[in-house]
Amino acid sequence: MTRRAIIKGMAAAPFIGAAGSILSASPAQAATIDAGQFALTARTANSYGEFADLTAGLATKLPTVDATTVIADVNRNATHLTSAPSTSEAFQTGFAWDSDDQEVDYWIPQGVTTSADAYGDGTYPDAGTDRVVLASWYFEDNPDGTPKPKYELDKGLRLTFVNYNNESAPKYRHVLLVEPVKTATDEFSFNPIHKHAGGIMWYGNLLYVVDTYKGLRVFDLNTLFKVPLTEKDVCGLHTDGQYYGYGYQYVLPQSHAYDNAGKYLRYTAIGLDRASTPDSLVVSEYSYSGTVDYDDGTFNGTGKPTTTPKVVRWDLDYTDRKLASLTATEAVTVSQQKIQGVVSRKTKHYLSASDGTTTKGTLRTFTSGGSTASAVCDLVIGCEDLSYHSSGASKWSFSESVIWNVGEYVNKRYVYAVHADGS
Repeated sequence: MTRRAIIKGMAAAPFIGAAGSILSASPAQAATIDAGQFALTARTANSYGEFADLTAGLATKLPTVDATTVIADVNRNATHLTSAPSTSEAFQTGFAWDSDDQEVDYWIPQGVTTSADAYGDGTYPDAGTDRVVLASWYFEDNPDGTPKPKYELDKGLRLTFVNYNNESAPKYRHVLLVEPVKTATDEFSFNPIHKHAGGIMWYGNLLYVVDTYKGLRVFDLNTLFKVPLTEKDVCGLHTDGQYYGYGYQYVLPQSHAYDNAGKYLRYTAIGLDRASTPDSLVVSEYSYSGTVDYDDGTFNGTGKPTTTPKVVRWDLDYTDRKLASLTATEAVTVSQQKIQGVVSRKTKHYLSASDGTTTKGTLRTFTSGGSTASAVCDLVIGCEDLSYHSSGASKWSFSESVIWNVGEYVNKRYVYAVHADGS
């Protein structure tokens, strides 16, 4: 099975209950459970050494830049949207990728976050001026679902920096996400990351990326490397002594990790909560029929919890942008199938729920301790990750708070914001 099939199951078809109704349309039950069963452990190294040492070694070989350089060096034009299919009533703003990225079948958009997550005033860097949207994509080597993969070379994950300073004409650039390593001859190098990247969260200088079976990967946006554009099928140190990133100008190396250490958790999506005290992140789980599958991969952890989909919270440390505690501080179940994204505001949680390749998605909300989740508004077909953008983001403000979403399907790839209250 492809990673897409493993993660999303049979998402192209709605699940039909005994009475013939689509279960995703019915109210979702919610309950509070023991948060202490969910935990992470911090990791600063991989099998090749400390991430910091590996990155420092690469810095002696390659030009180092930060995210502001990439934001200023955009090279593709997006199309400004005045509405998005299925979201006209609640639509605030958005864009569509260029024709190449709309039509490509092997790069699939998944995650979304913005500079309103990174810093409270809505811009990047701290006290800066750039308004930015980030999106993650994974490489699908078998988009046709045939026994033999269509593409032999899996290029892993990429991140897109969208310069949104001019809302009517946004521009963007793709960057390759990599893991720093060493070669067999002890040379510094980097490898592609073969994961799903279903959700991302930007907090200060750090980018958090979910690793479905393992936990969280972290990337420091202060350190990217510039590499030559040639050799589009090479990643890392090549035989010619040069470094390449599959034809991308910049590569972003992993700097940290949080590995799941408690009960199994399917790290499908991630969102930032700036309304909580302290700031916190939440993780949600995908399930096809309302029961989470823990048998389709090798999970880190100590065993299976309840298989009802969950939203789990960890507190964050504002000073270094890392986790303040490795043990979760809240966990709630919600019997909602096909959850693709999550954001929270204290005890209020928002979910994006997809419904296949031809049916619009839904933004739903429920409250910790409440009994049901209710619909807020429609989302596009193939809805994915969510990001909350408060009206209080003073340097990038809307008249009301909005929630960003991204669509994944070919020629339906919209990145857009809807009013958080569905109006």
